[in-house]
Amino acid sequence: MCGIVAYIGTRAAAPIVLEGLRQLEYRGYDSAGIAVLDEAGTIQIRREMGKLQNLESLLRTTPAGGYTAVGHTRWATHGAPSERNAHPHRSTDGRLAVVQNGIVENFAELRQQLQAMGYSFASETDTEVIVHLLDHYYHNGCAGDLIAAVRKTLAALRGPSAIVVMSEDYPEQLIAARLGNAGGVAIGLGDGEAFVASDIPALLSHTRRVAFLENRQMAILTRERVTYFDLEGTPLTKEATTIDWDAQAAEKGEYAHYMQKEIFEQGRSLTDTLRG
Repeated sequence: MCGIVAYIGTRAAAPIVLEGLRQLEYRGYDSAGIAVLDEAGTIQIRREMGKLQNLESLLRTTPAGGYTAVGHTRWATHGAPSERNAHPHRSTDGRLAVVQNGIVENFAELRQQLQAMGYSFASETDTEVIVHLLDHYYHNGCAGDLIAAVRKTLAALRGPSAIVVMSEDYPEQLIAARLGNAGGVAIGLGDGEAFVASDIPALLSHTRRVAFLENRQMAILTRERVTYFDLEGTPLTKEATTIDWDAQAAEKGEYAHYMQKEIFEQGRSLTDTLRG
């Protein structure tokens, strides 16, 4: 079960995304990565095996600064745990980056088709199929319309997927989409900023205003607004929900891991339930 966190706004993006990914560690992962759109408009990707602290160490050595970022923690499905199989994955020209939670059931068939078109693969993952397919449609048939290319790409996939797309050609936006039941896609709404996360705890230290994508829906995020569509391109209206959770209750806190936290907090949880 992978974790996704994305940010677009006016603050340094990488620390916000890394903080959000820490709140998703309970999901389990074997590698982590981040794509940052730097101030020159170039996508910078950093990936590491193991814990988030390894990625944080890499970012201290080779910083990636910018105001838009997409992060991911991976639990291996297609392809062994390795740096090259970690997300984000990029297009051949480096101008598109994609993270995914889910599985592409027809990835072998799509991979063969893409290889026949001349695409080469740097990883063993099904996610890399998505970014190359997106690149293909973006340049062939969609006339540089990224939203249309995302819709066409998702129409070609079988199986559940939640994705976030970053593009150098559209530096002022991120695209999030959900196809099937690939886990949650929460959209956080801030003041001059917006967020995407696989689960609510990743958002709570920044915003309590959250909307949720359902099956076959997508969101276009900019600093100023978020707009919603179904995968046929029909505009949608969504009302944000105000989340009143205790942020600390969603954190690991003093415990070594989330299972230990759950065990030791059972008594208090039972007491709180009885109190109503």
